This record gives sequence, structure tokens and C-alpha cells, in this order.
Amino acid sequence: MAIALMLHLLAATVWVGGMFFAYMVLRPMAAATLEAPLRLTLWVRVFTGFFPWVWFAVISLLLTGYPLLFGVFGTMANTPIYVHLMQAMGLIMMAIFGHVFFAPFRRLKRAVSEQDWETGGKQLAQIRRMVGINLILGLMVVVMAGGGRMMM
Repeated sequence: MAIALMLHLLAATVWVGGMFFAYMVLRPMAAATLEAPLRLTLWVRVFTGFFPWVWFAVISLLLTGYPLLFGVFGTMANTPIYVHLMQAMGLIMMAIFGHVFFAPFRRLKRAVSEQDWETGGKQLAQIRRMVGINLILGLMVVVMAGGGRMMM
């Protein structure tokens, strides 16, 4: 159980921390300093490097989360509400990531390869909104994981 918990926390940290850095640091700096062709190319490369880590996180969270839940609480009925909320938000985050990966990210890569900067900009804006939602959800999960027992 200890190894599962460590892997679970590591996966969540990689995913949420990566989104925080990308959204709060890299995004504003890239927008302020790079023209569309360079900015969009940068984002394709950033996502190409980061998304395999997100897939690792998603798989790890699923493979460790449910054994931890049942190992600690026994049944869903015995599981505290904050854990159910964390689980629900995690599943929503995974669905949002899946959509980002299979839809706007693919369109962004195609637009950049075709040098269609207008379409690429629209796809990047869609990704930005979804990453923003996921970041908020991820930070809420972190707060619940750290203090859920005391809040509920």
C-alpha cells in the first residue's frame, strides 16, 4: 500500500505541477515574447514532451487509486465523501485530457505542420481553457487530499 500511495502522489504531482508551470509561467511568457509561428511550434513541442507523462499519470492514478480506496476503506459505502469527490474530479480531469489529446491537440499539430497559424491559435486557445479547468480541478484534489479528513 505504501508503494501504491507514493506512486499515486507522484503521478498527481507530475500532472498538476506540469499544468501549473505551463499555465502560470510558460503560457504568459510565450504569449508576451513569441510571434504566432514560434509560439505555436513551441506549444506543439511542449505538449509532445509533456503528454506522455500525463498518460503515465492517468494510468498510474487509476492503477493505484482503486486499490488504495478499497484497501483503506473496504467498500465504496465506507469511503468518505472527500475521497468520492477526489475520484469524481480525477475522472473528469482524465476525460478532459483525453479530449484535449485526441481533438484540439491533433488539430493544433496539423495546423502547425500546415503553417495555418489562425487555426493553430484557435486550437491552442481551446487547449488553454481546458488546461485551466483541469488545473483548477487538480488543485482542488490536492487540497482535498491534504486536508479532506479535517474538512469533512
